[in-house]
Amino acid sequence: MLIQTLLLAAAIQAAAAPKPLTPNDIVAKAPAAAWRTIPADDLLIIELKAGGRIVVQLAPAFAPAHVANIRALARANWWDGAAVYRVQDNYVAQWGLGEAEKPFPKGVVAQPPAEYARRLRGLPVRPLGSADPYAPAAGYALGWPIAYSRRAGTANLTHCYGYVGVARGLAPDTGSGGELYAIIGHAPRQLDRNIAVVGRVVDGIERLSALPRGTGDLGFYKERKEDVPIARVRLASQMPPAERPSFQYMDTGSAAFGSYLRLRANRKDAFYQRPAGGVDLCNAPVPVRKTP
Repeated sequence: MLIQTLLLAAAIQAAAAPKPLTPNDIVAKAPAAAWRTIPADDLLIIELKAGGRIVVQLAPAFAPAHVANIRALARANWWDGAAVYRVQDNYVAQWGLGEAEKPFPKGVVAQPPAEYARRLRGLPVRPLGSADPYAPAAGYALGWPIAYSRRAGTANLTHCYGYVGVARGLAPDTGSGGELYAIIGHAPRQLDRNIAVVGRVVDGIERLSALPRGTGDLGFYKERKEDVPIARVRLASQMPPAERPSFQYMDTGSAAFGSYLRLRANRKDAFYQRPAGGVDLCNAPVPVRKTP
């Protein structure tokens, strides 16, 4: 009888205990003040001819010259006739005009500065709280994951899944922004500080990651008939207000993001028997949501 009473008491206590929160719970319950709306001029809309769109949030705070080029190219319809022409498994999907010769519109800088890192000073950094194998420290600033060095005084965006970089040739080429790629596999962080990262896909990454893999060297499609045509590339600011997609990201300086980050590193809900005690930068992505 005593054992049954103890078991019953334990069951009642377990039933009454609050259910451990998950990172998704934090995101779902985050107050409106924890979210920041992405400006329409920072959203690049890529529409595929076969249907579907990919939406990229641009990062002018980290690559202002390249982002200015991308905006100018979009406004000039420079990507008419563009296509996805490279899909390398566990690596990148790349698009643009490829080797086609097409003059840049006025205002585009063919050889921008190497925007591989920016000054750390002035950035409101929230430390990751875990070691990073590619930099002295990692964390978040202005809604973006960053690697940084206080000694060097620099910070850079990182090659996480879905992040968009500028394809380029060998140095000193820095890429104009006319050829872009998105990470569709394991984060290739060895590219950090070697290529300009200009944004992240906030909607439609599956349309790139599910494409047939190229069978040529480095995942390039061997035949042009394999290319995936792009119908149009434009900024959300070019669209009528009623048709513009709208997205928000969680403020990485908010209390809600702090709670989310702690739980990403230490899951305590029922599935997890042993919390990790740490987290990789790319495995704690900044939450982004689509808004009406």
